[in-house]
Amino acid sequence: MAEARLYTQYKEEITSKLTEEFGYDNKMSIPKLQKIVINVGVGEAIQDKKVLDTVVENIAQITGQMP
Repeated sequence: MAEARLYTQYKEEITSKLTEEFGYDNKMSIPKLQKIVINVGVGEAIQDKKVLDTVVENIAQITGQMP
């Protein structure tokens, strides 16, 4: 199975920059991204159902996944 593009970028570029900037001695002490949470308020969807469709499309574009 292929590695995710963002994970590959994290391993190759971001970890080295973090090590240089903060002076980490051990690669296990570099902070890791565990979870990303996206939250959207859809109070307007009560009055207009098209708002919910727009929100779903926007979240799909941002995350690359269907909510």
